[in-house]
Amino acid sequence: MTNSTEESKLEIVMFPWLAFGHLIPYMNLSNELAKRGHKISFLLPQNAEIRLQKLNLYPNLIKFHKLTIPHVDGLPYGAETTADVQRSLESLLATAMDELYDEIKSFLQNLKPHLIFFDFAYWIPDLAREIGGIKTLFYTVFCPAVACISFIRSPDKAIFMASTAAELVKPPPGYPSTTVVLHKCEAKLLSFLFHEYGKGVTFYERVKKGMTRCDTIAMKTCREIEGNFCDYISTQFEKSVLYTGPVISEPRKEPLEEHGLSNWLEKFEPGSVVFCAFGSQLILEKKQFEELVLGFELTELPFLLVVRPPQGTNSVEEALPEGFKERVQEKGKILDCWVPQLEILRHKSVGCFVTHCGYGSMWESLALCDCQLVLLPRPIDHIFNARLMEKQLKVGVEVEKDENDLFTKENLCKAVKCVMDKDSQIGRLVKENHKKWKELLSSPGFMSNYIDNFIQDLHELLVEKT
Repeated sequence: MTNSTEESKLEIVMFPWLAFGHLIPYMNLSNELAKRGHKISFLLPQNAEIRLQKLNLYPNLIKFHKLTIPHVDGLPYGAETTADVQRSLESLLATAMDELYDEIKSFLQNLKPHLIFFDFAYWIPDLAREIGGIKTLFYTVFCPAVACISFIRSPDKAIFMASTAAELVKPPPGYPSTTVVLHKCEAKLLSFLFHEYGKGVTFYERVKKGMTRCDTIAMKTCREIEGNFCDYISTQFEKSVLYTGPVISEPRKEPLEEHGLSNWLEKFEPGSVVFCAFGSQLILEKKQFEELVLGFELTELPFLLVVRPPQGTNSVEEALPEGFKERVQEKGKILDCWVPQLEILRHKSVGCFVTHCGYGSMWESLALCDCQLVLLPRPIDHIFNARLMEKQLKVGVEVEKDENDLFTKENLCKAVKCVMDKDSQIGRLVKENHKKWKELLSSPGFMSNYIDNFIQDLHELLVEKT
């Protein structure tokens, strides 16, 4: 490639799905691209700008274009992201996003960028072709394995409904793993593929069309960890899959003074505290919430739990089992608020991370902390992250669940003890493997090389014949 091509600066538009779990990874990638001098126009809802403004490290190169999300009957007024609605209303939010078509068309016609990155706006590739001269990247911020299992299969709902659980969880032909798979009790989770997600379009169609019609697919991962799945996707969709690397934002020194966290953590021995965080979107059923807190009590270890109030309750406090607070006293701390997760994970007193296995948390825990990992996934994409971590990378232990996909306090306690007990062989093995992967991911130049190669791939994509 000529120097002039390498040195030319790209004009890129980012248009992620209206959820912070998508907006923030797109923002992190925008920072990496802007750091190298490329210009970004970031399309986002008005009320998301405040939160993302703090993450914008290059405001001279990353410009926010605020979208007015149209009101759709049934959506709460002012709802602009999934954080503003219940899961059952996300389909209406997708309808609202689709109604931005004319505004996005006009924006792209005026700007004429080189590239647009998108995920759930499946109509972007056709729109870009109509305008002409714009390449489209389906940039996915969930694990490649879930794309392999979910979007390389028959889209026929009738076939799905007539299939047994064993048939449903059987991976498609050529799938590259025998262990990063669903269990039979999880087959029902696949039904979300056929739910309407926007007017007249299922979740399956929304993602499959985007992946099929885009110019190329980009993945927030690295070849060393998920290359086998990306190669499979590339073969199935007959197009290149580009790697951005994990794109983890630099740890920010955030104080732990709030909620007395610093003083509380300092009271305990190094590596003795169990920290559990479930993300802002996950809400447990009341019975599972009780099993969770009682499981931590059973470990007899100090624990810090950050969790939303369970279904049908107004506060975490009211959902606690009778006498629980008195029994655990100062040993257990439960919060329902945002906390600086990374700073907690890196605190010397914290020795175990019980994670819901969100993709962002997975990369943070692999690359930036030394804690022992206990995996407690809920949604389908998190389950694949957990299987990857336990079965392929062997860096953590998943909490066993029953045939109804539920965990017990005993099984939670068993998983924590398994990684925390000094004499545990499994504990030693996962610690060793975690150390190996952390050394690779945090080695000098590892992440930046991925971004540099990704940018080179983008330049090559632009000179390809359409």
